Amino acid sequence: MTSNITRRRLLLTTAASTLLAACATKPSDATAYPPIVFVHGNGDTAALWTTTLWRFESNGWPRDRLQAIDIPYPLSRDDDTKPQEGRSSTADNLQYLSAEVDKVLAATGAKQVVLIANSRGGNAVRNYIANGGGAAKVASAILCGTPNHGVFADPKNRLNGEFNGAGPFLMGLNAPKGPKGDEVTPGVRWLTIRSDNNDKYAQPDGVWIGAKGTPTNVTFEGPALKGAQDVVIPGIDHRETAYSLKAFEAMFTFITGKAPATMTITPESRVVLNGKVSGNFGPQGAVPTNLPLPGASLEVFATDPATGDRQGPALLRKTIPADGLWGPLTAEPQATYEFVITAPGHATTHIYRSPFARSSNIVHLRAERLADADKAAASVITLSRPRGYFGVPRDRIALDGVSPPAGIPPGVAGVASAKLKLTDGAGRAVVGEFNGERVVGRAWPAGGNEVVVLELTY
Repeated sequence: MTSNITRRRLLLTTAASTLLAACATKPSDATAYPPIVFVHGNGDTAALWTTTLWRFESNGWPRDRLQAIDIPYPLSRDDDTKPQEGRSSTADNLQYLSAEVDKVLAATGAKQVVLIANSRGGNAVRNYIANGGGAAKVASAILCGTPNHGVFADPKNRLNGEFNGAGPFLMGLNAPKGPKGDEVTPGVRWLTIRSDNNDKYAQPDGVWIGAKGTPTNVTFEGPALKGAQDVVIPGIDHRETAYSLKAFEAMFTFITGKAPATMTITPESRVVLNGKVSGNFGPQGAVPTNLPLPGASLEVFATDPATGDRQGPALLRKTIPADGLWGPLTAEPQATYEFVITAPGHATTHIYRSPFARSSNIVHLRAERLADADKAAASVITLSRPRGYFGVPRDRIALDGVSPPAGIPPGVAGVASAKLKLTDGAGRAVVGEFNGERVVGRAWPAGGNEVVVLELTY
């Protein structure tokens, strides 16, 4: 296992950044901005890369050389060898990634891309490079929190699961290669970014996979790989290995050989937004997809940032077409917005967002369903942090004045949302706060089959 791997373990400090710069090969002017393809994790969407793309753009990276892809069926199968409705296999993801890389190469004229992936997305990257012809098309691969040695490792249990470190899929990818017995495919520059001990899927105990008290046979070092540069960022959670500011710094330095010129997101004076509307299916909408939801209706309102009240008529009304795209919308960079989705089989979903500092074409809007257990509530509000988890006591979190909100356990950060069920007071303002970011929405009535999402950006 990874405890026997010999490699450098770096803390992301000024000294670590210097070391990374020294190890990286500085590109020539002609390759200063290689196209980058970003691959999200299990159950997620391309939208999680929004702030990462903004940070690359703020450091001069051309927008048309940054491509975040949407896996149509983002959830893995329980058994990778057996078809399962609404879920994808490792072979499905390899084929999809391969096609997307070819599109990017054709559009940019480049000979190679950089691949950056979070969690399960790293499985697709490794599989594509090892088994799908990707080694010739990929210059560098950056794996962020990828469970490279499994979420668990058990030769007697769920052997064909994609995340079983003792199963054939990961054992095949990790088979020794080259004279040093590396676990990575040669010919590609590799970087792994991981937490020291706060990644819910790199834990020695199975609490986060529903097996509290059972050893996983995986260590904190599970995401690291022999033959790859390994960066350790203390305290970050599973998603922050990809979407945090410090993860961006490590990525940029590894690709370019120098630290970013700025660590802040540079606001744009003119912001244009677009993205996809998708939905859920299965019992209680338990299976998310990134498929378009044609026929759904969308309205967008500017809101009062202090109260969540709508400021004037809808800025956009649209019936979602076959491609799922809901925009474009020219937005004000300081404005807050409410997105309202109405779709058959789903609740009317009110999504409140804080200001968009820059343009984005991956503003993903997913229609939700009202769970049976929530139907008796006056209003149901979810505080959602797509780009990270809530950590107690690490973070400052509050929902409707309660800090921390119910349902967030202390210790390892492993919950990305908090739900509030009001017994009365539908129609009033509800405030969600996280480490200085604040989103305010209105409490719409659950009795009308309506749900509310306060979605954080950072």
